[in-house]
Amino acid sequence: MSTSPTGLIAILRGITPEESEPIGEALYGAGFRSIEVPLNSPEPFDSIRRMRNFLPADCAVGAGTVLTLDDVVRSQQAGSDIIVSPNANTDVIRATVAAGMRSYPGVATATEAFSAIEAGATSLKIFPSDVVGVAGMKAWLAVIPANVEILPVGGIDSANLGTWASAGASGAGIGSTLYKPGRSVKDVTERAKELIAAWQVATS
Repeated sequence: MSTSPTGLIAILRGITPEESEPIGEALYGAGFRSIEVPLNSPEPFDSIRRMRNFLPADCAVGAGTVLTLDDVVRSQQAGSDIIVSPNANTDVIRATVAAGMRSYPGVATATEAFSAIEAGATSLKIFPSDVVGVAGMKAWLAVIPANVEILPVGGIDSANLGTWASAGASGAGIGSTLYKPGRSVKDVTERAKELIAAWQVATS
């Protein structure tokens, strides 16, 4: 299990390009090293481009809610390092890997998980996390390749993050617990620090 905060992905659904740099800077300062801009946000490619140009190279920035091959291409053109999807479209996974980006397909069954791995994914997004549950994730960890990361997404907060980490999660995707449109930079910073602290306690 990683002892690094980099396993946590900040999901910034609804962020605007104008917010992207100050929010990205706040997240980086708190310890986040992966940031996702869902494509159903306003002008998502502009936000991705701005954050990729603004943040240090050790912070992965990329697109979420990626559903099509065109999404993959446009995300890469914007500078994405990671591609996150709610489903396990093997064409999207293969295109992502071929383009040199890291794929985080969404899976909810063992069959989906192994199909994604066969397509080239080395990270799996359990979505929604409460469908699979902690017990389900532990069962998957017994059979999937050791190099494959598993990250629960959906309903993750500082109160339950430790439970997932103790069960073997490599990280987690954090959405509305961390960021919602209109939330101040100060509020996001405080929430980010709390989540990073919870992760570090759970993995120390």
